[in-house]
Amino acid sequence: MPKRTDIHTILLIGSGPIVIGQACEFDYSGTQAVKTLKSLGYRVILINSNPATIMTDPDFADKTYIEPITEEIIANIIAKEKIDAILPTMGGQTALNVAMSMYEKGMLEGITFLGANPSAIKKGEDRQAFKEAMLKIGMDLPKSRYAYTEEEALEAAKEIGFPLIIRASYTLAGGGSGVAYNIDEFKAVAKNGLETSPISEILIEESLLGWKEYEMEVIRDKNDNCIIVCSIENLDPMGVHTGDSITIAPALTLTDKEYQRMRDASFKILREIGVDTGGSNVQFAINPQNGRMTVIEMNPRVSRSSALASKATGYPIAKVATMLAVGFSLDEIKNDITGTPASFEPSIDYIVTKIPRFTFEKFPKADSTLTTGMKSIGEVMAIGGTFKESLQKALCSLETGVYGFNPICDDIEIIKKEIRRPNANRLLYVAEGLRQGLSIDEIHELCKIDKWFLHQISEIIEAESHITTQILNDSALMRRIKSYGFSDKMIAFLLKRNDKLDVSEFQVYQARKELGIIPRYNEVDTCAAEFPSLTPYLYSTIGNFETIGETISQSNTTNTRIADSNNIESKTALQKVMIIGGGPNRIGQGIEFDYCCVHSSFALRDLGVQSIMYNCNPETVSTDYDTSDVLYFEPIDFERVRSVIERENPDGIIVHFGGQTPLKLAHSLQSINAKIIGTSVKAIDIAEDREKFAAFVSELGLNQPKNGIAYKKEEAFSVANGIGFPVLVRPSYVLGGRAMRIVFNDEELKTYMDEVIAVSDSSPVLIDKFLEYAIELDVDCISDGKSVYIGGIMEHIEEAGIHSGDSASSLPTINISESMLKEIERTTAQIALKLEVVGLMNVQYAIYNKELYLIEVNPRASRTAPFVSKATGIPLAKVATRVMWHHNLKNIDSIKTENPHAQKGVDSSILCEALHFYDKYDRIDFSANVLKPKPLHYVCLKESVFPFNKLTGAELSLGPEMKSTGEVMGIGKSFGLSFAKSQLASKNAIPSQGEIFLSLANFDKKEGVALARKFVELGFSICATEGTYRALRENNIESSQILKVSEGRPNIIDKMANGQIALAINTSDHHSNKGDTHLIRTQIIKNSIPYFTTLSAARVAIEAIKEIQNSNINEAYALQEYLRS
Repeated sequence: MPKRTDIHTILLIGSGPIVIGQACEFDYSGTQAVKTLKSLGYRVILINSNPATIMTDPDFADKTYIEPITEEIIANIIAKEKIDAILPTMGGQTALNVAMSMYEKGMLEGITFLGANPSAIKKGEDRQAFKEAMLKIGMDLPKSRYAYTEEEALEAAKEIGFPLIIRASYTLAGGGSGVAYNIDEFKAVAKNGLETSPISEILIEESLLGWKEYEMEVIRDKNDNCIIVCSIENLDPMGVHTGDSITIAPALTLTDKEYQRMRDASFKILREIGVDTGGSNVQFAINPQNGRMTVIEMNPRVSRSSALASKATGYPIAKVATMLAVGFSLDEIKNDITGTPASFEPSIDYIVTKIPRFTFEKFPKADSTLTTGMKSIGEVMAIGGTFKESLQKALCSLETGVYGFNPICDDIEIIKKEIRRPNANRLLYVAEGLRQGLSIDEIHELCKIDKWFLHQISEIIEAESHITTQILNDSALMRRIKSYGFSDKMIAFLLKRNDKLDVSEFQVYQARKELGIIPRYNEVDTCAAEFPSLTPYLYSTIGNFETIGETISQSNTTNTRIADSNNIESKTALQKVMIIGGGPNRIGQGIEFDYCCVHSSFALRDLGVQSIMYNCNPETVSTDYDTSDVLYFEPIDFERVRSVIERENPDGIIVHFGGQTPLKLAHSLQSINAKIIGTSVKAIDIAEDREKFAAFVSELGLNQPKNGIAYKKEEAFSVANGIGFPVLVRPSYVLGGRAMRIVFNDEELKTYMDEVIAVSDSSPVLIDKFLEYAIELDVDCISDGKSVYIGGIMEHIEEAGIHSGDSASSLPTINISESMLKEIERTTAQIALKLEVVGLMNVQYAIYNKELYLIEVNPRASRTAPFVSKATGIPLAKVATRVMWHHNLKNIDSIKTENPHAQKGVDSSILCEALHFYDKYDRIDFSANVLKPKPLHYVCLKESVFPFNKLTGAELSLGPEMKSTGEVMGIGKSFGLSFAKSQLASKNAIPSQGEIFLSLANFDKKEGVALARKFVELGFSICATEGTYRALRENNIESSQILKVSEGRPNIIDKMANGQIALAINTSDHHSNKGDTHLIRTQIIKNSIPYFTTLSAARVAIEAIKEIQNSNINEAYALQEYLRS
């Protein structure tokens, strides 16, 4: 049947900011959905609060609302845009929850649900309804009971018996869930689950710890056609959230009979739940002792696993699900990769491994044990011909300093303990246990990982002993070792360990190449090469050799020939540019850099240049099959990048958009004469190396904080004492403020220098005077080597000392004079031209005692580039890419300059200079000496989102090391309104009335008293701890005194738990995580109380409250409306 014609305007709800459990995968699915709906002729309206997403580009949807995802704002958009239908299945739990809440309140009368109807969503998401549905169709479930109060929970616990799993309904990434081994743990987890569930419902079920866990990605259409897109096996047994588990596709340890049972059960479940126009994820557990299979849960929407399955198979689940949602059936949809019908189940002839990426180094006090609540920030995916190859490639993709099964510990008791405890490094401890002589049975008993996987790892570890000098001259041995996934770097390490042979990674590469051992590149094509593929989506593999020393069997030889025939040649008449992506999401390097990589690929397409995307992150838009002309899914290490460069011989390589990951390869790539375009490696080095940068700033005669350089701990003490405390300690070549610290004395310096020197990796450490209470600014600009465009100047809300990625920032600036802005523009242009930047550059400044100080220069894309692009309407990464491909920023004397890379037969529009080409909304002031946007008639506010609610025990204080996972954007016609919207979008909604808890550090009391007076004038009451209360009383400000935790009961914790605090303002000194402060902030997070930890943010909150009290915060305007204003 054709598409539905009874609907015309469709609202798509996005997932909001990147948080643990809800990341780039929903930008990927949402972008596919928007593109698909537009291609089918529908009018598409989008709401999403995350400016770093591709889906919120104004070029995609007809109207793009970068607004808080709330019921009131969505209702206003529905009325304003005359919405016919809503698609809530592409925006994760955020979209489903808000849509269901609105439906149940009667706010969606006359609106059609697409993708899944409300009944199906309720059955799939509500634990009680799901249980009843499963029992109705005869599915086996864990023994369980539901509870809505703590008393009911205790009754259930007594009935079922320990250990117990507690799961909360309608939550994200295992929120509110946990494992309880005793009654005290149970009470705590159950209470948290009831508070976390929006419907106060928890499921208490028997423990399945140690059972094997599987997932099925299923699609069903209105004609009851069902397919399994992919089976996924969790390497970690039940008890670890699937988002934190290593997963493998296809499932490897299922018997055919078990697989068919699971497949049939999946179809039955979708039919009963009522999903008939889209995709779902169904999770099962199997008892390895007796084969009992139980259903765990299902997601009636596109999920994190859907993105993985799409990338693993090449089957575009989100696109297909969108087409099903508007009336198509599976047999009417074509697979873009093969041209075959979407009703064909994908078939794959390779192994995919996903490993989650954690950032516990940012939160050293957080509990790093993995359990049913998700804790990972990102993930990597690797593809190989065998499990061994795939697994070791995935380890190399993590960017955690490992290049295979690196040694981690030699203490057998610690090894056993860490094998038993689920943690981010458990596989490394398993490998170490095997080296130390633990048997597979012993390791299995400790961790319950299936023995098949343990045998595979055991064979890898056993193969290590065969890596001797012989390998450098033995092609058969080299091929077999490489087929196990060993990196050249690991081979070099093992040669030194085994034979005391000091060879470099480069020497191993040379020997391997002389032996003719190079990877071949196969396609991900959904059909195991059964049909010709139309889009090059490639991975490397060496071969399939199962046992070291074993003669290759005839069957393996045959397989090798087949695979060789599938080795894809790289041929094109077009010039081509390779973009190196950012790898896994982690704090400090996330979706913002993927956004820039995607925009770069789009810009190359505009130029008629073939784009080659290189990345290993399955969540992202950059690794979608149609984002670039060619996609390589490979670890971002020198060995694999070099191999692709040798194969493709690109005319240009871009290392400036993927964050620190590709930048760290720049020197190595230059050493092999790779054609890096844009800003030179020399300029990157000047900016990244702290010593060279300090000299560069001095040469320009610019102000910089008093500083010195240290390579060793001893030098650091001398430098710091010469400058005077407090000092800021900053390593070289890091992102996200990794290991940066504000240090107040020698004792703290001693503690931090070991970590700082380890992270800096022999590069210099800069120690500079910390400018207390300075105003910080961020500037994003583009230079073509002759002219400079100032993309945007952002003022940080928080004072100096808090990482720019964690600080709220405003565009335009609010408190900076016109003369200072002009100085910033001149200085930025001076730096860009002196460094000979070609492309993007980010500069960080501080204003201290009315003087401008240069803090840092990054000649690359910054995490603020998407925010500035959305705020101004000028896509910075696209403009920068055009500049890097030998275009000027602006037309010179209205004559288009000759482009040396222009292709014959290509539309002449590609010759248009960069800013003119992308100035769609006429936003640029070309008359100024330094190019810049025209003044904005609105204010944009970027706010950060933190993972404190997911990481138990984490320090809740902010500093120079970044801790946020994502961001939101508030847009309004005034500063106060945009700040209010940014807080609402980040789930820190500022109240308009109520009681404020105030607890101030001594040095904040003077200004804090003045702010308290304003809060009282706005109608708030105040309670305060003793010191703050006394300061308020001395200044005749009415307040009540509240006890600290250590002072008795009832105290501030009790008052917060009872819901009596509307807003908390809690500032502290640099020992902020000690004693009462930590307990208070933990309770703030637990009870979701709006809070601020700096007076600068509290000061801005006053402006926001005035707007909330006097204007309609729920009024919504599309981004396109703002850009045209």
